[in-house]
Amino acid sequence: MRFSLQVNYAVCGLFDLAYNGGGEPVQVRVIGDRQQVPTRYLEQIFQRLRRAGLVAGKRGPGGGYVLAQSAAEITLQQVVEAVEGPVGTSGIVDSAESSGVAGRPEFIWSDLASRFSSVLESVSLADLCQQAARQGVPRLSLPVSDYQI
Repeated sequence: MRFSLQVNYAVCGLFDLAYNGGGEPVQVRVIGDRQQVPTRYLEQIFQRLRRAGLVAGKRGPGGGYVLAQSAAEITLQQVVEAVEGPVGTSGIVDSAESSGVAGRPEFIWSDLASRFSSVLESVSLADLCQQAARQGVPRLSLPVSDYQI
């Protein structure tokens, strides 16, 4: 199964918030710089994530995005559905090609989609963070402001 670039960027952005954010609001520009994702594109994705209740935005100085739930509660399934809608068989088989062909076991594809959906549901952002820590992925700090009084 293939995921769109939007899903890839959404997972990277949420991982960055969970792994590097420390519970503080992080601007999309900072996430984009750290994950090498175009800021404009990432902002559109974060709007979808906000509408899905996965992130919350804070406006004004010191504003940005935070996770709206704990990293353990946000699954890859939720991320995919926030960006692309429900996971189905569309990425597994082209139903237009296979519909109406006698003897084709269509149940195989729906079963595979169901199993794949279960895998996505079983992996949380916290799982990704734990795996990153085990592999020694460095935590990236927020840029230091050059504002002086």
